[in-house]
Amino acid sequence: MSMIAEWLVAFLLVVGGSFAFVAALGVVRLPDLYIRMHASTKAGTLGAGLIFVAAAIHFGDTISISLSVLTILFLLLTAPVAAHAIGRAAYRSGTPLWEGTLCNELERADSDK
Repeated sequence: MSMIAEWLVAFLLVVGGSFAFVAALGVVRLPDLYIRMHASTKAGTLGAGLIFVAAAIHFGDTISISLSVLTILFLLLTAPVAAHAIGRAAYRSGTPLWEGTLCNELERADSDK
């Protein structure tokens, strides 16, 4: 592996790990379930994706690249759908919103029915 590839892998691992750390920090520090869920899905998916890109570059064989691409695609397809389903279920079960929430789109959608 060339020196540039090693630096690129190291950079991607550090940035991916930083995004994963920010996602974990968001889960711990943010005020309600909905905002925590947003932090974990957005930053967590990006962090994991960057780490898988680093792994694909580091190993460089067809199987590693294919598995990394498939895993990234799986994360990009499932994380938003899962977050939406969890958020909707939490809202319907009465999980309270943060008192600083300015707009509740689901309240309007439920009152229209």
